[in-house]
Amino acid sequence: MSAMLHVEDLRVDFPTRTGMVQAVRGVSFSLGQERLGIVGESGSGKSQTGRAIMGLTPEHANISAKRLEFSGIDLLKVSPAQRRELRGNRIAMILQDPKYSLDPVMTIGRQIVETLRTHEKVSKAEAREKALDMLAAVQIRDPRRVFALYPHEVSGGMGQRAMIAMMLIAGPELLIADEPTSALDVTVQLDILRILDRLVIDRGMGLIFISHDLRLVSTFCDRVIVMYAGRIVEELKASELSQARHPYTQGLLNCMPRIGADRHPLPVLDRKPEWLL
Repeated sequence: MSAMLHVEDLRVDFPTRTGMVQAVRGVSFSLGQERLGIVGESGSGKSQTGRAIMGLTPEHANISAKRLEFSGIDLLKVSPAQRRELRGNRIAMILQDPKYSLDPVMTIGRQIVETLRTHEKVSKAEAREKALDMLAAVQIRDPRRVFALYPHEVSGGMGQRAMIAMMLIAGPELLIADEPTSALDVTVQLDILRILDRLVIDRGMGLIFISHDLRLVSTFCDRVIVMYAGRIVEELKASELSQARHPYTQGLLNCMPRIGADRHPLPVLDRKPEWLL
């Protein structure tokens, strides 16, 4: 399997009044046509890793890497225009709680059409048909009705699907999904995961799936990266997550409730100073 994305020694620092905050500290991995899970606590650097790849890090941040390359393109050296061409077209990102990333004063259909016409030379009529097909592909039962609705008129699950349709309309090769199911109930979560799974298989897409949910990642992804305080502390096959060796990963797994087990109170993660080194 050839890799489409190479990340080597990625660092993201934010200057503050009290000094430099190191959000990502020397992260390295590669990605092919597969589902890669990135897990860890809030503040572990998961989302900032995804945003650095997308070029969505705030301007005041410092980004450096020995290698940050997508399909032979150096993402640290591309011009802003080339970045915009890549973003949404070849690399897309589903943001956390994406319903709130939709424009509240534009209909869902118009937003999807606008995304497609930004990247492809198609007529309005053709873009509309492609948008309707994409809404159907993300399992929206009545695409024409939803096409004409505004974001506040749809449920969380429907908004999530609409956002996924918008991110996929231009046919990206790499999709970064940042907690795409965290705001959804379990049955809708499974629907969204089936959609993403099918797209990886059918389109040969690479997927980075950022999540807090270790159980979800262990069953959905092919590989898992575990992050703590901006670093990768462990990388392993998703199916082998339960046999993790790093005490941080073991601690996260141990904190999860288990059916049929009396675990009151739940164990608390015992952090060690050496994990920060």
